[in-house]
Amino acid sequence: MKTQSGNHKNSHFSINCRGSLIDLSVPKIMGILNLTPDSFSDGGKFNDEKKALPQVEKMLKDGAEIIDIGPQSTRPNAQILSAPEEISRIGNMISLVKKEFPEALISLDTFYAETVKFGFDEGLDLVNDISGGMFDEKMFQTVAKTGLPYILMHVNPTYESMHEKKIEDDIILTINKYFSEKILELKRFGVKDIILDPGFGFGKTVEQQHQMIDELQHIGFGKYPILVGISRKSFIYKPLGKKPHEINEETQKLHLKMLEKGTRILRVHDVAEAKKTIDEYLNR
Repeated sequence: MKTQSGNHKNSHFSINCRGSLIDLSVPKIMGILNLTPDSFSDGGKFNDEKKALPQVEKMLKDGAEIIDIGPQSTRPNAQILSAPEEISRIGNMISLVKKEFPEALISLDTFYAETVKFGFDEGLDLVNDISGGMFDEKMFQTVAKTGLPYILMHVNPTYESMHEKKIEDDIILTINKYFSEKILELKRFGVKDIILDPGFGFGKTVEQQHQMIDELQHIGFGKYPILVGISRKSFIYKPLGKKPHEINEETQKLHLKMLEKGTRILRVHDVAEAKKTIDEYLNR
């Protein structure tokens, strides 16, 4: 999964997506495709095929290599969907995107094992589970059966508590303890490719999230690729008195800082802007 290197620009992580080895030595962009009518930042804009496919095409042209399909909103006070409702909302979106854009890698943002099974049959490449397997006890074994890479995010242990800011210990130590326990569990099930997401926007204070950025190089033990998702997150825009769409400049500065600290995947709404930031990082 990794060849050792002291320089983040030459950190040779790779993941196996359905038999294709994906090299992460150059950071990748994951473009967000929300199928939700109630997402806090782009709710309802892309939740049908006619709107979604042009958006996928635009993100790919702008530099995304992974498209993260999200059938469920995880914003505070969002209505929770069941797995069958998620599957109904996804429809044939995964297979459609795969047919139209075979070069694209498709990630599915779900915490249900049943939705993962459905997605795998449709052509899914990665599982992006915000729950660390805690909202569905069959998640880890299901991911292991598919053989797909798994994005492990740090989060509080229940759906109801995921936005509660109740971590009192050092945030880096807390995240690393969680990751070490979950990685062990995933490996016991036979999951081989793991990507770590520190969980920006989920149950952390503004101060804790800035500490996570400042000390990102200490998260994940240097053995696993790191994904970060800070796009349109309130810890950036609320202290500035701005709206989610008004913080691109601030977001890209933070992206650059995190790339320098070893981030391999940026999960974003604004792909073209993130691509400029990655190019700036690579040309330094």
